[in-house]
Amino acid sequence: MHLIITDAWAAKSRALHLSGVQLALAGLGLSVGLLLTSLGLYHWVFLEGARQGWPVVGPMVRLLIKDEMASQDAIMRENLDAMAKRLGQMQARLVQLESLSERVAGLAGVPAAATPPKAGAGGLLIAPRSLSAAELQSALERLDGAALSQMDWLAATESSLFEQKVRSSRLPTEAPVAGVDTGSHFGWRIDPITGQSALHSGLDFPADTGTPIVAAAGGVVVYSGWNAAYGQTLEIDHGNDLLTRYAHSSRLFVKKGDLVRRGQKIAEVGNTGRSTGAHLHFEVLVAGVPQDPQKFLDAGRLAAQPQEARAGPRAKAPTGTALATATPRR
Repeated sequence: MHLIITDAWAAKSRALHLSGVQLALAGLGLSVGLLLTSLGLYHWVFLEGARQGWPVVGPMVRLLIKDEMASQDAIMRENLDAMAKRLGQMQARLVQLESLSERVAGLAGVPAAATPPKAGAGGLLIAPRSLSAAELQSALERLDGAALSQMDWLAATESSLFEQKVRSSRLPTEAPVAGVDTGSHFGWRIDPITGQSALHSGLDFPADTGTPIVAAAGGVVVYSGWNAAYGQTLEIDHGNDLLTRYAHSSRLFVKKGDLVRRGQKIAEVGNTGRSTGAHLHFEVLVAGVPQDPQKFLDAGRLAAQPQEARAGPRAKAPTGTALATATPRR
């Protein structure tokens, strides 16, 4: 492309030669310049018109701003309504949690004074209307406070349940010899050696020599050795002046000072000491006074009945006999 520029005053002319690429670049630059100029002019006119209140531009700008603000407000309101709905669902779940907590309190034996505060007393009820941002924030803070209160109370309940579990684990409720019927019971009887009436201070479990003997509860071994009357004997202290004794054993597998757990093998049935046949003589003593071991074993069996019912029906054992199962009775 050829361009000829003529200067009338100087009577001169000048020729410009532009290629296609140069012409395209020049057109692009001119278009960009016009676009920037138009945007700047548009921006200045609207800002100045809105500021000065020009008859046509001012109302138009205010209308555009009003529509934009209304749109933003509608979006914010939808978000607030969605958050309020979610907050209501969280509140309903918190009420359900409080109801569950009360039932757990009854099972755990937690004092009534330790029960958590009611959600209604804290003003957590959300009215079925649109909430402002401030109201929503206040409701969230109250809900958060109620949740923290629930967490603290549940932690206290957990501690109480744990203490109960520890105490129950120290009660001798597990049969020391599994799957056998008991022999001589606790109480007065005719002594098999002297033939005279004597107090039988424990419970006998007739079994073959070498049959495993397990700890009826967790505790610390306070005696392990020979006794003239009891033969090879173990004594386990379970705390709170509660002690169990395992007599006439053939072998002992723990020593004094050992910590044993419920169901742990501690000895084997034998016929040592003052005995007329292979069996375990099992005693429970409270503050040194012999107690009927059958009461403890029956309590453990009753506590395990709900679990057995969930596992399925089983054949009932005759009254006064032990359950002949592969697992130890509790």
